[in-house]
Amino acid sequence: MGSLYMFVQTILSYQMQPKIHGIQVFWIRLLLVIWCAVSAFSMLTCSSILYSGNFGIDLVQKLHWNPEDKGYVLHMITTAAEWSMSFSFFGFFLTYIRDFQKISLRVETNLHGLTLYDTAPCPVNNERTPLLSRDF
Repeated sequence: MGSLYMFVQTILSYQMQPKIHGIQVFWIRLLLVIWCAVSAFSMLTCSSILYSGNFGIDLVQKLHWNPEDKGYVLHMITTAAEWSMSFSFFGFFLTYIRDFQKISLRVETNLHGLTLYDTAPCPVNNERTPLLSRDF
């Protein structure tokens, strides 16, 4: 699902350039999607070969692998591909930094009563002050 998300966001970033961000962001995201796809394909292929039954049936419960074990190389390729795919996710999410720098949030508070049980409007003046500089 994460790979599908990355693919959809890459298509959207292609459609958003040049108004929202440059073509470089699209190319970086496309390279990361390709990296993720190659990693996912390697992981799925090697794990399906590994767990096909040719290397024994107790592989699912196996926690510690030794180099002389049957299927050790496939296990190592699967593990490396899984880590590679997770790093492609991290890299992809880092491409959002510039997009989120263009967003700002502002909090506004309004008191509608002195307590939760009041039905009358609050007699406090309705000044606009920053939330963090307010004296309590």
